[in-house]
Amino acid sequence: MFTFQWPWLALLLPLPLIVWRFWPAQSRRTEQLPQLRLPAIERIQQAFAQLDFSKTRRRLQWRGFFLTLCWISLVIALMYPQWLDKHIEVTQTGYDLMLAVDLSGSMETPDFFTRRKQQINRLDAVKWVLGPFIERRVGDRIGLILFADQAYLQTPLTLDNVAVQTLLQKAVIGMAGRETAIGEAIGLAVKKLRERPEGSRVLILLTDGDNNAGNLEPLRAAQLAKQYDIRIYTIGVGGQGNMFRRGLNEKPLKQIAKLTGGAYFPASDLSALANVYDHIDSTLQKTEAESRIYVQRTPLYQWPLGVAMLALLILQLLRIYVRGS
Repeated sequence: MFTFQWPWLALLLPLPLIVWRFWPAQSRRTEQLPQLRLPAIERIQQAFAQLDFSKTRRRLQWRGFFLTLCWISLVIALMYPQWLDKHIEVTQTGYDLMLAVDLSGSMETPDFFTRRKQQINRLDAVKWVLGPFIERRVGDRIGLILFADQAYLQTPLTLDNVAVQTLLQKAVIGMAGRETAIGEAIGLAVKKLRERPEGSRVLILLTDGDNNAGNLEPLRAAQLAKQYDIRIYTIGVGGQGNMFRRGLNEKPLKQIAKLTGGAYFPASDLSALANVYDHIDSTLQKTEAESRIYVQRTPLYQWPLGVAMLALLILQLLRIYVRGS
């Protein structure tokens, strides 16, 4: 569809005529022209009578035409013509998924091992598994909360899963503090999810520690989540061996998941984390939610601007031609 960004600028089109009609200096100049007295006035009149004014008249007509064309083209360019692709609204099936990732100091514990037996810490293990999970979320709205001493919304709910994954990979331990405020993270997720359609509100909480910071208790926050029909899947992150139990309190995580209709998963290695997300993929039920495809705008102002420049070039060539002749 063709349209103008600023159609009201068409009011500038008659501006040259208005200036020519009401400019006061023009009338004063014509009135103040001196009266010339020429002794050979008859011979001058005879010489002018022999001149051909038809060429001069045609040149003036062409000059007026190209000046008018130049002005109209410039005004059209200022109106910013553009082509709009068809505006489409589609209905997609998906759910609103908020990820809450723990960035407390205990996530530095290097108790995970890759397939190549390379030792990595808990946060790197979470990133390693979350990457493919986020990529599979086509049509779902994903948000990211990072928490430690406090909870911060790193990414609001969006269909741009690439942006979510990029910001997750840039997260570092300590950027939100060293303690663990699980209740604050749940409370922030409830605030962002409560306005979304019912049945599609999901929070996945990844933490390796007990709640030791913040003013909101985790179970109180879980009750708020239940009130707004938000299911919470809690994942206790910790590697194999005795270190897995260090700093991890599974009981409140299980209570949070059970209270909200979610589930708790102890993730002791990378394969266990992957299985957790496979289970979530198979149990979550997607709901319909509207998704708007934004209009693509193609600017066309360069075409009338090019016409105006061409008209100016022709005017200059006409002036050179008249001088040469």
